[in-house]
Amino acid sequence: MIHLKEDRLKKITGKAKKEKILVFGDLMVDEYLWGQVTRISPEAPVPIINISSAQMRFGGAANVAFNLLGLEQQPLLVGLIGEDRMGEQFLEMLAKNNLPSNGILQWKKRSTTVKTRIIGNNQHIARVDQEDVEPISTDLQEKLFELVLENIEDVSAIIIQDYNKGVVVPQLVGHIIELAERNGKIVTVDPKFENFFAYKNATLFKPNTKEVEEALAIRIRDEKDLLQAGKELLTRLNNQAVLITRGAHGMALFEKNGDYAFVETKARNVADVSGAGDTVIATLTYALTGGANMKEAVTLSNFAAGLVCEEVGVVPVQLKKLITSVVKNQTENAE
Repeated sequence: MIHLKEDRLKKITGKAKKEKILVFGDLMVDEYLWGQVTRISPEAPVPIINISSAQMRFGGAANVAFNLLGLEQQPLLVGLIGEDRMGEQFLEMLAKNNLPSNGILQWKKRSTTVKTRIIGNNQHIARVDQEDVEPISTDLQEKLFELVLENIEDVSAIIIQDYNKGVVVPQLVGHIIELAERNGKIVTVDPKFENFFAYKNATLFKPNTKEVEEALAIRIRDEKDLLQAGKELLTRLNNQAVLITRGAHGMALFEKNGDYAFVETKARNVADVSGAGDTVIATLTYALTGGANMKEAVTLSNFAAGLVCEEVGVVPVQLKKLITSVVKNQTENAE
């Protein structure tokens, strides 16, 4: 897309590391159960997996915050978990990774969202989800908004990460975006279908191709369709920019000033695309807080997504690896 010279890259990341981003959205725990398959169950035609190890990782909006931590920035999480075993596990994970928990609400009538992935012989066998997806009450909305309000002066940007788990509801989103506008803060959004058009006036809106097709009731088959979709979203949502992520086909950036650009993916050996969207929104917002323009921010986020797609499972980007990847690419293109 564009070439980020090393001195420019260091200037952006140097400033971004001193800033703080508030991440609001659906909090999750990703549980991984690793093992070996040696036989088929006599009770049903399914594999029997002998679990040898288990691992807990941040998921959803929590993974966005974890990516920011990997970029050497201190994020603030605002969201809701249950008063249950996995909720306590989540708080322990925050403490272990030096992430503040003062933006976390616990609610006894709601379970913590958990996605359990079962992996046998290095293959994804099954996923089991535990979640409540009913929209949260007005009372809980007010409590979460108060947490955002208490911290608005200390942050440079807000990321809204929606996974359709009931926490990111239109009325609350509207209040948060209005608050950010009044205080001159950047707002970036990673949406899902149910609240797709609730994010008017955000700085950047980042849907994927499938979400755009469902929301606009169209089929994106070629560049012409993509251009039409990008322009329509800008008009309907009044965002400064729209970034449509396209998986293996890269990304498409549309700006309010009429500029647009198509970006090829930077992944070389794709192992797992899980969590790539979290990495994109985190890195992009991080770069914007560092003074990057929109094209620079998208370029950096594209490199970050390429790195995490080369890893198995949901893993965060690391700043040193990201800088090395960008500088290496710059050098190769100059030769």
